[in-house]
Amino acid sequence: MNGAQDLGGMMGFGPITPEPVKPVFHAPWEKRAFAITLAMGATGEWNIDMSRFARESMPPERYLASSYYEIWLAGLETLLAERDLVRPEEIAAGHSLRQSRPVKRVLAADQVDAALAKGGPVDRPASAPARFSIGDKVRAKIMHPEGHTRIPRYCRGQTGIIETIHGCHVFPDDSAAGRGENPTWLYGVAFDGRAIWGADAAEDLSLRIDLWEPYLDPL
Repeated sequence: MNGAQDLGGMMGFGPITPEPVKPVFHAPWEKRAFAITLAMGATGEWNIDMSRFARESMPPERYLASSYYEIWLAGLETLLAERDLVRPEEIAAGHSLRQSRPVKRVLAADQVDAALAKGGPVDRPASAPARFSIGDKVRAKIMHPEGHTRIPRYCRGQTGIIETIHGCHVFPDDSAAGRGENPTWLYGVAFDGRAIWGADAAEDLSLRIDLWEPYLDPL
């Protein structure tokens, strides 16, 4: 998606100033937002790509003015409202006003450690041979999808070299739209940094971006 989250290389947002000591959570509510998001993700009502799309779909002015977990919470509210699990008046009130419908699964407290350890692998068996091989030259497609996508704007139209083949993985563009997993090959592509960022970039700068096969054209 061409949204506010795709900021790579854009000027005018000021310097990045990492915190000297970065806490996992800055406030108790962030811990709760994280826990609720994980618990609701485990219900099976949506997948991780739908969750990412919900966050990206925030209006740019709100997205850019929000903290990390404010964005998570806003995305969760969107997903809950879309599935009629929580209504806007309940969010405004801060508590339930009705009996919600049952969810597909419930993550119990004693299952959390095992669920986190298991994770959510997205690698899948290949249904077709890989189109590209290591060393192939490719061009990232110029594309502007309205839905979720994982191809950064700054690499579109640029030429790179296949450096790694990661295997077949769930295709996020289709997964986020509810069109199924449609696994496809995922490649590590190396780009010349100066071709992307211009002559002012360091001469030895290079970028390595993981890109799915539908994002790439052969050269």
